[in-house]
Amino acid sequence: MDIYKKKSIKKYKSFVNLLILFKVNKSFVKFVTDFGPLLVFLFFYYNSEKNLKIAIPPFIVATLISLFVVWFIEKKIPMIPLISGILISFFGGLTIYFDNPVFIYIKPTIINILFGFALLFGKYFTTEPILKKMMGKAIALSDIGWELLSKRWMLFFFALALINELVWRVYCPEKEYIWVNFKVWGMLPITFIFTAFQISLINKHKIDE
Repeated sequence: MDIYKKKSIKKYKSFVNLLILFKVNKSFVKFVTDFGPLLVFLFFYYNSEKNLKIAIPPFIVATLISLFVVWFIEKKIPMIPLISGILISFFGGLTIYFDNPVFIYIKPTIINILFGFALLFGKYFTTEPILKKMMGKAIALSDIGWELLSKRWMLFFFALALINELVWRVYCPEKEYIWVNFKVWGMLPITFIFTAFQISLINKHKIDE
């Protein structure tokens, strides 16, 4: 067998063995697939003198790899990571093709607006709230609880969209790093804090199955 074929097969087997190892430790995989692409973006962004054009391609590749790993392990991809991955690839590609960072600036706005509208109008197209379809296996709430939680998340997504628009329109492109820092170090903590504030509502409307 050709030596290059042997090396290729060896690398493929190593990759498969790595995925199998990940499959055993799902909590570690979730952390890697959730935050790995972001860490890749930050590495290339801050090591290229804060150049978005250099940081975006590896960010897209890392995002697609993370989606593949999730699919390999779970045999399905959750809706939110899938939509985010598609929009990251789409708007990142537009940014590179047109050499215009505005596309990547508005990506968080579009994502949050889509999620907000999904929660707002989803009830008219399904028999149960969208949020319940996504989280129903993790927590059990009364119908009122799901309705209140859905409204809160809907308003939160719209608020994030508005804040993102304000930040990039004020600071970009002259002080683009401020938007990047807000996107990475601002939106994530805000989301965690908002989620924590929903615990009291969840406990109040939680039901025993």
